[in-house]
Amino acid sequence: MATKLSVLSLLFLLLTGPGKLWAAADQLQEILEEANKARQEQKAKELKAKEQTEQLQRDQRASEMQQQLDQIIRQKTAPTDAQKPQTTQTQQQLDQQKNDQQLQRLQSEQQLRRIELDKDPLRQQQQINDLQRQQQIRSLQEQIQRNQMQHDLDRLRQPNSR
Repeated sequence: MATKLSVLSLLFLLLTGPGKLWAAADQLQEILEEANKARQEQKAKELKAKEQTEQLQRDQRASEMQQQLDQIIRQKTAPTDAQKPQTTQTQQQLDQQKNDQQLQRLQSEQQLRRIELDKDPLRQQQQINDLQRQQQIRSLQEQIQRNQMQHDLDRLRQPNSR
């Protein structure tokens, strides 16, 4: 009788065990997917925060350059005819850079929102990586522009440049 009971118990476990095993595997898969999604969302938030920080820094540098330009204009009460176009051109470049930065920030935010809607975690990660690379390239290009404008401003400051 005891052997029949143990055989029945073993048979019961064998019959119900795989179902429980599949259910546990499904639960594990769901947990892993949720964790992956949470990591993706966290990375997207970090990317957005980093972009906002970089944008604030770019805005601050552009503001500082604008103040320097304004100071140069004030210091030179009677600029020569040759300096007027240079000052105007530098001002236009600064204005254009501000507009371009604002446009890029809005485009990046829109692209990040589209990435967050993607259901495929691998594709989402790839898109986030691509966006990060684009932002790094854009940041380097803006730095080159700032350096060039700073050089132009320094040249305008020199009394011998008249």
